[in-house]
Amino acid sequence: MNHIPENRLTTPDFLKGIAVICMIQVHLTELFATYDIYTSNPGRFSLFLGAIPAAPVFMSVMGYFLFQAEDTKKSLFRGLKIIFLGLLLNIGLNAHLLIKIYQGAYQFNPYNYIFGVDILFLAGISILVISILKIFLKSNVWLWLLFATMVAFAGMVLPQYSGESSWIYYVEAVFWGKSDWSYFPVFPWLVYPLLGIVYQLIETKKIPFIDKILLSNYTLPVLFLLNIPFIKFGFDIAIDLPSYYHHSLLFVLWAIVFMAFWILVFHRINNLTISFKINRYICWIGKNVTAFYVFQWLIIGNIATSVFRTQSFTKLTVWFVFIILAISLLVLVWRALQTKFRNRIKQV
Repeated sequence: MNHIPENRLTTPDFLKGIAVICMIQVHLTELFATYDIYTSNPGRFSLFLGAIPAAPVFMSVMGYFLFQAEDTKKSLFRGLKIIFLGLLLNIGLNAHLLIKIYQGAYQFNPYNYIFGVDILFLAGISILVISILKIFLKSNVWLWLLFATMVAFAGMVLPQYSGESSWIYYVEAVFWGKSDWSYFPVFPWLVYPLLGIVYQLIETKKIPFIDKILLSNYTLPVLFLLNIPFIKFGFDIAIDLPSYYHHSLLFVLWAIVFMAFWILVFHRINNLTISFKINRYICWIGKNVTAFYVFQWLIIGNIATSVFRTQSFTKLTVWFVFIILAISLLVLVWRALQTKFRNRIKQV
């Protein structure tokens, strides 16, 4: 049996680190960049990098590890904790805007921002659903694949509520609604952690076969060629945010092919750069992905209220470097405080 290279174990952290960097740059493009930059070719490319290489890759990697996660009770508690964190983050990142709304400076509905369905809601609900599914589907890869297909297809057929009860819109937005504040509804986005589980189960059962594919010199060229006929289709959806947030099964199928190419490319880059400091830094970001995500939104979200769509390309570059450095420092402080708190608990 082929042995899995030790450095392969760092690839998930490397991928998550790259995903976070892609998220940060696209949030700057969406909220800071002038409209001319936003609609330019560099702006469109930024939106593309913030699409498949970001949330779908992150959610797939999360799903990859979920199947072997802790017991059901701990997983359920973790899922609920992440949902609550998502709610707190919504309030925190929109604090400046919510204050402006309260003061009457803006006539926006504050609940659309407080209950915006961002990726932490998706992650928490995904953990809850998968924790329960594990009890019934166990390690049957075909059942997981069937359920993933149903999830990817469901958003296309579920009806949209059009009544007068406003609270139903907020509930619907979490699962399949197409409201402006529904960014990562469960349908179709749950499909990506489910695909991570499918891959994990296939890899567990056929490691030599998977290793042979990963190490083959033909795999990357084949995946590259498979992407060519559909890249315009995928690109056009990825840069149109409403279409991207509520994409169809067809887009999911293309996303699988593109992610396979993307992940394999960065798996090999990771192997070649594993001794480099920049690689270790990116992996460190990946290991602290939740803290990085929270801090970047707290910074970007609150600054965006003052500089919305006013920043030039040069200023965007400066903002990107500054925010990356600021978040890194905040995460270091946060980790140090966590360690100090745990040590105190042990001493009690």
